[in-house]
Amino acid sequence: MSPDAGRPPGDAPVPAGETAEPGLRAGLEAILLVVDEPVAEVTLAQVLERPSREVAEALRELSAEYTADGRGFDLREVAGGWRLYTRAGCAAVVERFVRDGQQARLTQAALETLAVVAYRQPVSRARVAAVRGVNSDGVMRTLAARGLVEEAGTDPESQAVLYRTSSYFLERLGLRSLDELPALAPFLPDDVENLEEHQK
Repeated sequence: MSPDAGRPPGDAPVPAGETAEPGLRAGLEAILLVVDEPVAEVTLAQVLERPSREVAEALRELSAEYTADGRGFDLREVAGGWRLYTRAGCAAVVERFVRDGQQARLTQAALETLAVVAYRQPVSRARVAAVRGVNSDGVMRTLAARGLVEEAGTDPESQAVLYRTSSYFLERLGLRSLDELPALAPFLPDDVENLEEHQK
């Protein structure tokens, strides 16, 4: 039997030493896992370099598949785009996890996110994600649920919600004000100033 037998059409073998491009469905899932707001079909089509019609069809198939399989998450089309959400039937479990987790120690991701908010506030979720290099949407929700961060208005240019640390944050750290936060410079790489300038 040929080594290519059973291979889906269009999935050519990958030469040794090269990385295969993900399939359409895998690519969509990977992107949807990291977005913090609904993303339009045309944007997904451009990133994945596939026709919009094909992308739209794959999104609807994934959404129907998640529902049919009884997954704990749902793929919904809202506000002109697509995004993954926890399924309504799992709300009680998610609420219990967040509530009970308030007594647990913060994860490394939560500590990193909290540090970015503390030293760069007021800051948007997108800015936090840019500094950390990974999506921080879920971590920000956890920190807000624990009362450590709170909304601080919106950015006048992007209209993104801004966040700051709360009075509870100061209380938990035993600080009278943010001025008592330790200096960050000794813990940063030498080129951090250049990095910050490029990210602005």
